Amino acid sequence: MTMQDPSRAYMRSGDAAVADLRALVDEAAKDPSVLKTSDPHARAVREVIYRLDQGELRVAERSEGPERWRINGWLQQAINLYFGLAPLESYQAGEIEFHDKIPPKHGLAQAGVRVVPPGVVRYGAHVEKGAVVMPGYVNIGARVGAGTMVDTWATVGSCAQVGRGVHLSGGVGLGGVLEPAGARPVIVEDGCFIGSRCIIVEGVLVEEEAVLGAGVVLTASTPIIDVTAATEQKLQGRIPARSVVIPGMRPRKFPAGEYLTPCALIIGKRSESTDRKTTLNQALRDFGVSV
Repeated sequence: MTMQDPSRAYMRSGDAAVADLRALVDEAAKDPSVLKTSDPHARAVREVIYRLDQGELRVAERSEGPERWRINGWLQQAINLYFGLAPLESYQAGEIEFHDKIPPKHGLAQAGVRVVPPGVVRYGAHVEKGAVVMPGYVNIGARVGAGTMVDTWATVGSCAQVGRGVHLSGGVGLGGVLEPAGARPVIVEDGCFIGSRCIIVEGVLVEEEAVLGAGVVLTASTPIIDVTAATEQKLQGRIPARSVVIPGMRPRKFPAGEYLTPCALIIGKRSESTDRKTTLNQALRDFGVSV
């Protein structure tokens, strides 16, 4: 059996206002049983996933406030509800069989997106024109900007937001988040370079044009230490714009003794330039960052 394209398999809600969709999703989140008895609620959930897939809605939006990003938690709720609506189906790609609720994304050629076998973009994720997905994975609710490279075995987790002109090197792992609703997903802003085997999870924000050297691990509790001045500055959960970051270790005392624990070190800044490629190459030469 071939899994159907959900955008064709389900009747859409037409031009339903976002506020109306949100009200129905909020009601269903409080009582998921209505999805079995109320067609408008089920249709609203399916419509939301379709609009996420098309890029009409997004889980996180840039804002002018100090937090930089506004999180649309009701869209995360809609994704969770959709898993309860979508049936398990078997389908094949050549000799390879799959059995899942969410099919791969359709219409890649029309969208101007390149996906190299066996790379997968899941339905409900949005990838902008000119992006390239090597044999990596982009999960439902995620967004990948124009001109971004998702390199081999890189993973963009559910609802993660990746900006334009970003390079996710081989084996990069961006964590996903669906619960609790409203939790910030991993966000990598425009122009960033994320080195091989970096791991970014738990809603960490990497601001625009930052460079992460190979093997940097960032969680919500990872100490991020700016060592570029005479006195260190400690951060958590955020890499400032244009920072150059490498893996580090720092001593920490435990009952059994003192041990080295991981941290991330900000060792410099990319200089301002209109040519981002030149700036990146210069940053790598200046700071000897492995990528």
